[in-house]
Amino acid sequence: MGCILELPPLSLYIHYPWCVKKCPYCDFNSHDCDQRSGYIESLLEDLNEDLDYIQGRTIQSIFLGGGTPSLMSEQELFKLFTGLKKRLKFANNIEITLETNPGIFETEKFKLFKHIGINRLSIGVQSFNDKHLKSLGRIHNADEAIYACEQANQVDFKCFNIDIMYGLERQTLDECLSDVHQAINLKPDHISFYQLTIEPNTYFAKYTPILPSDEVIWQMGNIGVSLLERNGYTRYEVSAFGKTPSKHNLNYWQFGDYIGIGAGAHGKITLLKEFLPFRTIKARLPNDYLENRQKQVNQIKNLSFDFMLNALRLKHGFDLKLFELRTRQPIQVIEYQLNKAKALGLFELDGKLAKPSKKGFDFLNDLQAIFL
Repeated sequence: MGCILELPPLSLYIHYPWCVKKCPYCDFNSHDCDQRSGYIESLLEDLNEDLDYIQGRTIQSIFLGGGTPSLMSEQELFKLFTGLKKRLKFANNIEITLETNPGIFETEKFKLFKHIGINRLSIGVQSFNDKHLKSLGRIHNADEAIYACEQANQVDFKCFNIDIMYGLERQTLDECLSDVHQAINLKPDHISFYQLTIEPNTYFAKYTPILPSDEVIWQMGNIGVSLLERNGYTRYEVSAFGKTPSKHNLNYWQFGDYIGIGAGAHGKITLLKEFLPFRTIKARLPNDYLENRQKQVNQIKNLSFDFMLNALRLKHGFDLKLFELRTRQPIQVIEYQLNKAKALGLFELDGKLAKPSKKGFDFLNDLQAIFL
């Protein structure tokens, strides 16, 4: 094969499972606010049990997601990061992201986040339209969303992201584009722009809102993407637009490794000795996690598909050598699928660089299915 055995970069994902209020569209492992004492201690004990997965690597990025991890108190955050730094070696240019919502915004807390070492915020705005925020069950209004983003700039975070959702209940094209314009005007380094999807086992699945037509949603996506790109936000992944791409996001899509700690957290690990990547899943319900942190370990049965499922989300593609490095398989194992995708106009090869075509990016599910 000619590929050198080396471990992928390593990140850390930390899950905080509580929110002030569960949103009707959300299928993440989040629960109405009922924080329990001992969660930080459980996170650090969880990490202790996964320390063998590090294998001498530095941590390139950390992402605190949820739920709403910014609900953690000052004492909890200090205890968590003190514990992390005792156990892990941080890369010099580490990216540390924390998800937060405008509805619980406090300027002093933003300063605290930065003091602790968090250098990137992901602000769950979703919309700057009060009508749509109400229908989404958000606890903030448009003015609070704008103020939170302005303060992120004022506190001078190295980078911050704004989440914007489209295809909302009775949303018009103009309302969607107004949200995109407002996000751009707030000058974040990164914008996540993605369509509302009705997920199983959510409130919206049971009581589905009246959504725009497929044609209007298509226009929202296409025109919104063009607007972002014209304003300097490079689309590097399906729903990610960055003047500064997220290291943590890229590590996922390039099939890197990550330790996942917290209730319901997932991880993906490669052991150099066996070189058989596997996934870990922690106990989902907070009470179960606190009482007994049982961990599932599942071997990845179809490495080539798992790699392509992630890498095909990258608009500018990937080097074919990366496939061999991450899977320890020759590229020939997917040669038939590559040729089929090319013949259908869904895929392009430029030397060793592989990437979805414009058609393939628009019909990504069809392209990914070829590699199943």
